Amino acid sequence: MEMIGVFNERAEQLMEQLAEKADGKQQVSLHAAINRVTLDVITKVAFGLELGLVEGNKTAFPNAISLVLKGMIDYMKNPFMEYMPKHWSFIRQVQESADLLRKTGRKCIMQRKQAMLNGEELPKDILTKILQCAEQENGLDDEIMLDNFITFFIAGQETTANQLSFTVMELTRQPEITRRLRVELDEVIGFKRDISFDDIANLTYMTQVLKESLRIYPPAPGTSRYIKDDDVIEGIRIPGGVSVNLNTYIMGRMDKFFPDPFKFDPERFHPSAPKPYYCYFPFALGPRSCLGQVFSQLEAKVVLGKLLQRFEFELVPGQSYDIMDTGTLRPRDGVVCTLRPRETASQ
Repeated sequence: MEMIGVFNERAEQLMEQLAEKADGKQQVSLHAAINRVTLDVITKVAFGLELGLVEGNKTAFPNAISLVLKGMIDYMKNPFMEYMPKHWSFIRQVQESADLLRKTGRKCIMQRKQAMLNGEELPKDILTKILQCAEQENGLDDEIMLDNFITFFIAGQETTANQLSFTVMELTRQPEITRRLRVELDEVIGFKRDISFDDIANLTYMTQVLKESLRIYPPAPGTSRYIKDDDVIEGIRIPGGVSVNLNTYIMGRMDKFFPDPFKFDPERFHPSAPKPYYCYFPFALGPRSCLGQVFSQLEAKVVLGKLLQRFEFELVPGQSYDIMDTGTLRPRDGVVCTLRPRETASQ
């Protein structure tokens, strides 16, 4: 709840930039624009960093994050790539990107540790929590703390940006759903500049739309779980000591679980609809589910709400609805759109 102000501030900066390009002619990559917002937000509220990406500042972080994710997925597909000279240039770029992220994390951790030693008042952010957990665990290894930092740094913005981009992409071919979203926004928010926590709680239909977007386009397509002991699942023997992969992307597109699965239908997630237990897990399930899912959905509602409140948008000719796997799933063509201002809030 304390972060809503930062969500509004960064999203408002983006809306002001988009307003300058909303002439129905200029082309805007909404995926790139939203990525700047989510990275600005996570670095500010989690680690106290001011990147100013929405304001136009340049940084190597977005490219570094993309390269690290791509390197991870490429290595999983071809674990022998490090021995093949044709991949060495790419591997070097991935290593340099990882080094940049870890160098940044190490600097932030050392500065915060010094602030703790000096008795300074610490912000209630994720970095402080990492250090407090380290103390409770009798001093976690610095490398483990760095791992935690990088996980939040990457996962805290990449997946939210991809979810929002997929949702906007899908809305360009869903006029009735878009109309219903705008009606709800006009009723709940109207012309207000800032979206409050209470407003978000009343955006019921937007919640349904975002959940349906995650069903068809989950930025994290699956998860894995370690099977400690021998087990039998649906008649299939699973030996102990192995990991199993579980794919929410595939299950979300199976008629067995979701009738007419390729239809974008937010009514599947109406509050009175049956809950899709264990076949829908865009944030994983159980005690290892995503720590940042509430954070990400609050941020997504603020950004999407402002975008729908202010603009009409459509994909430029030649854009596809294809998906690209770069460690997370993202729109292949970047959701390049033209924008126009909404004439009235009652449209």
